[in-house]
Amino acid sequence: MLAPTLAPLLALALAARADLTTTAEQTGFRETGRYDEAVRLCRGLAAAHPARARCVTFGETPEGRPLVALAASAGGGLDPRAARAARRPVVLLQGGIHAAEIDGKDAGFLVLRELLASKDGGPLAKVTALFVPVLNADGHERFGPNHRPNQRGPEASGWRTTAQNLNLNRDYVAAQAPETQAVLRLMDAWDPIALGDLHVTDGAQFQHDLAVMVEPRQGYSAALREEGAALSAALMERLAAAGHLPLDFYPSLREDGDPASGFAPYPAPIRFGHGYWAARNRFGILLETHSWRPYPHRVKATAHFVRALLDLAAERGGRWRAAADRADREGAASGGREVEIAWTPGSRTRTLAFQGYAYVREDSPVLGRKVPRYDEARPEVWNVPVVDELVVGRARVPEGGWIVPAAHAGWVAGKLRLHGIRFERMASPRTAAAVEAFRATAVEAKAQSFEGRHQTTLAGAWAPEARDLAPGWLWIPSAQPLAPLAAMLLDPAGPDAFVAWGAFATAFEKKEYIEDYVLDPWARALLAKDPAVKAEFERRLADPAFAKDPAARLEFFYRRHPAYDEAYRLYPVLRAARRP
Repeated sequence: MLAPTLAPLLALALAARADLTTTAEQTGFRETGRYDEAVRLCRGLAAAHPARARCVTFGETPEGRPLVALAASAGGGLDPRAARAARRPVVLLQGGIHAAEIDGKDAGFLVLRELLASKDGGPLAKVTALFVPVLNADGHERFGPNHRPNQRGPEASGWRTTAQNLNLNRDYVAAQAPETQAVLRLMDAWDPIALGDLHVTDGAQFQHDLAVMVEPRQGYSAALREEGAALSAALMERLAAAGHLPLDFYPSLREDGDPASGFAPYPAPIRFGHGYWAARNRFGILLETHSWRPYPHRVKATAHFVRALLDLAAERGGRWRAAADRADREGAASGGREVEIAWTPGSRTRTLAFQGYAYVREDSPVLGRKVPRYDEARPEVWNVPVVDELVVGRARVPEGGWIVPAAHAGWVAGKLRLHGIRFERMASPRTAAAVEAFRATAVEAKAQSFEGRHQTTLAGAWAPEARDLAPGWLWIPSAQPLAPLAAMLLDPAGPDAFVAWGAFATAFEKKEYIEDYVLDPWARALLAKDPAVKAEFERRLADPAFAKDPAARLEFFYRRHPAYDEAYRLYPVLRAARRP
């Protein structure tokens, strides 16, 4: 474990080669370096320790910057195939996905330089560390002061989003950004047993200086939760021993600006990196140092976390791999069963003694509401409610698998490949295939875009149907380790399903119509010959809103007309008990 102060690390820095020290160290952690320094240090450490390190270029940003990762190991495993063959634990440390939250870049280089230069390599003797110093490289170079006005240092830093104004830590499902696509391919190649995603939080002012969120622990694969809980407890213990006040949940207030409202933690959904990696049956760990702590303290805290995680991987990596194997087997056997796909806070609470500061809430003539004022000179305990109940959303994994018709197979295949989900592209057509189809009865798309997409919610139900399948349809079998992730992406109930991110939108747009003068005589004849339709129409007329709405009345009959588009609001993913 690193010492609680930076003094030994600074002494090491003075003794190290000048070209392997960071701007942060050289300036007493007042500043952080530019992106070219991260690339130089990655390549420099690989050149200085050729038997222990490699610098890998794994992608390129829209503005043409290389994305680099430092692979560090003192016991082999510098190649993903070799690491997989040896079942060697790989820990991916990801910095700068939000490029203004840059503690991870400087801490990661500091820790790995020390380990690479040590005699035995410390935890690197048993573990391969894969370090991405900055994922959002273009955002990093949108460099300047005051990008996070509630963050104490460094003097200047990058920007939260990419050059395309995408938040990469909301992009793991949609995978719109080249940076996201690149890191997904990196993760798929190396299969890290754990992801440490390195961030800086914001929000209220309080004494706790970092938070560590581990999944699976409350959500995701039950086969991993015991080890996840043990990992969380061990990180809390080691960070506390290093002088920190760690939390095991994200400290976002239930009501912004009101500490008395308390907290409502829940497992992160798969749009976030650590939630996504948990859904891949591995450990996703989010580190959030607290923005109000000075930069030297935050880098130290991040360094302690990185070292603790690597040490634990060296000690427990075999157990983690065995648990991941169980999770993979559990996923492959989930066909025909319901799986958990979402988690939200419930209503039950307990009281938490939270280390805060004295505060008052004053009326703001500017904002027209109460605003908190914190007094950091007066530490105090907040006895506040914290929700300790989860509401679980579920979806059924089909007994056989999912079908994506040929019309949508191209882009879906590309996404499934990025997410590590197996599929087959079928060359032969199928006639009247026995499937389950989901028809939406209501579609709600948000007017304001989110990450360039209009989030969409469907209401409806699955029901048996016979569907013709043109050549090129996809078969996605349930008998695979990532079947629960496939359900999260393909079932319309998933809060981060493809359709929830605005995909398949054209399926819910009406493209054909019928004129009223054409429908009217046909509808009159239908009422005369079909007593059931007549009774239903008269029942609907009892509703004044329907009776006064000519468009609704037309729609009632149009849905019964032979010209009606039977594919309107048919969700373009099917379920099947077996491959047709």
